[in-house]
Amino acid sequence: MADTLDIAWATDWVKACAAVVAEHRMELIDLDRAIGDGDHGENLDRGFKAVLVKLEAAEPATVGDVLKLVATTLMSTVGGAAGPLYGTAFLRAAKTADGATIDAAGVADLLAAGVEGIVARGKAEVGDKTMVDAWAPAVEAARAAAEAGKTATEALRAAATAARTGAETTDPLVARKGRASYLGERAIGHRDPGAESSAMLLEAAADVAEGGG
Repeated sequence: MADTLDIAWATDWVKACAAVVAEHRMELIDLDRAIGDGDHGENLDRGFKAVLVKLEAAEPATVGDVLKLVATTLMSTVGGAAGPLYGTAFLRAAKTADGATIDAAGVADLLAAGVEGIVARGKAEVGDKTMVDAWAPAVEAARAAAEAGKTATEALRAAATAARTGAETTDPLVARKGRASYLGERAIGHRDPGAESSAMLLEAAADVAEGGG
C-alpha cells in the first residue's frame, strides 16, 4: 500500500465519486424522499458531472487544487443543503492539502477540516442524524491510524469503514437538524441520505487508494 497519496489519487477519487453517485443516484433519492426533499441523489449527480467537466480542463499542482475545484463546482451547481455542506467540506479540506502528496496524518487533517466545515455550515453534531455522523468517526479512525504509524491508504480505509458504520447508526435516530427534523419519530428507521453519500464518497477514496477505483 502507498505511504502517501498524490494528485493522481485525488483526480481518480473525484472520478470515482462521480461514478458511485451516478450508480446510486436512485438509492440516494429514495432515502431522501423518506425524510427530506427527495433531491439529494439528483443534486449530487448533477454536481459531480459538472466537476468532471471542470476536471478535464484543470492542471492541478497540489491535492488541494483538486479538492478546491470540487468545492467551487459543487457550491455553484448543487442545490439544497448538499451543495453548501459538501462544498464547504471540500474547500476546508483543500486548505490542508497544499502539497503534491499527503501522508496518513494528512488524511486525518483533511477529513478533520472537512467535518469542521460541515459543522460550521450546518451547525449539526454527532447524533443529530446528519452527514456529521459519518464524517466524525471517520476522522477519529484516520487519526488513530496515523498515530499508529499506518500508511495514508490504511488511514483512508479505516476512515471509510468508520464512516460506513456511522451512516448505519443514523437509522434509529430522531433527526434534530434539517428537513428531517420536522418528522420527529417518523424519521426513525430511515438512514440519513447525507451520511450515506458521505460513506460512499469515503469508500470511493479508499478504493482508489487501494487500486480498485
